[in-house]
Amino acid sequence: MKSIKPGRGPSAMGALGSIICVVFGIFWTIMASSSGAPIFFPIFGIMFIVMGIVQTIYHFKNATSTNRFSEYDITDSSEESDPLQDMFGKKGNTEFTKFDDFNNSEKTNFCPYCGDKVNSDFEYCPKCGKKLP
Repeated sequence: MKSIKPGRGPSAMGALGSIICVVFGIFWTIMASSSGAPIFFPIFGIMFIVMGIVQTIYHFKNATSTNRFSEYDITDSSEESDPLQDMFGKKGNTEFTKFDDFNNSEKTNFCPYCGDKVNSDFEYCPKCGKKLP
């Protein structure tokens, strides 16, 4: 099964951006508390810090782990499994076999809808069933 996963670079950039948000939240909370602002301003800063820490952990884990959450990069299940598919999807879906054993002399394309390999003379994708352009 093809999965769309966030690249390690964007995840690392998200972690760095989240750390910057945590630093901003700390300054916000200190300034709001020391200037005598109403109580909801320091509470907002604390919430900002907590959300930034959670985002930092999430993005750092996505940037460094081998089994990432699916969102952007297309990977094959033989390269890296999809944790959401493992958790909520059907296990062992073998309705369609792998099409890796095409004759090498035939031109192989990819379905623009699901990313599966299709032969150049196919009219419909054997995995998703959509008409190929």
